[in-house]
Amino acid sequence: MKHIVTLIRVFFLLLFLFLVINGKMMLWLALFGSGLIAAVLFGRVYCGYACPMNTIMIPTAWLSKKLAWQTDTSPEWISSEKFGWFALIGSLVLMLSARRVLDRNLPILLIWLVAALLTTLRYKPSVFHNQICPFGVLQKAFGRFALISKKVKKEGCIGCTLCEKVCPSNAIIVEKEEKKAEINKEYCFQCTNCQQICPAGSIQYTK
Repeated sequence: MKHIVTLIRVFFLLLFLFLVINGKMMLWLALFGSGLIAAVLFGRVYCGYACPMNTIMIPTAWLSKKLAWQTDTSPEWISSEKFGWFALIGSLVLMLSARRVLDRNLPILLIWLVAALLTTLRYKPSVFHNQICPFGVLQKAFGRFALISKKVKKEGCIGCTLCEKVCPSNAIIVEKEEKKAEINKEYCFQCTNCQQICPAGSIQYTK
């Protein structure tokens, strides 16, 4: 399963780069729009499988951790998740301004791809995913209504916290009192990290 997920991510990353090189960014934005609709039905599958930023951030986070560059803290200036909305509005303004004034399309997705990479060299992936990403705020807004999502069978959960540690977006929290994991579908990428590592097989993708 892990290798299949990796292949899917690499495919979408190559597709993204192909569209960027050929000046077809609007096609990718259309794909992102489809991802918002998919989020209502299947959760944030765009973030987990198609997003080029997430794909780049995975090896970057691994490298940052190996080199001891990564810190557990997050910068104070983005302590609020409202920053993502400002980033989204700012990105739209820049895109429209570039189109009107310069008569050209601003590669805003490519810019944010570089921003994601640089951020992850220093901070954990969840910092960019939850507090900075301008596209993530839209995915969260739609993903909270997901009809199908990752869920934990409480009767089988042993509270080992392994799923909590491998979640890239801090969507999983193990309750201190009950010692049971809880998944917030607003943040969940619907990736398979938690399912793969759960020793009790208590995590399922279901209604």
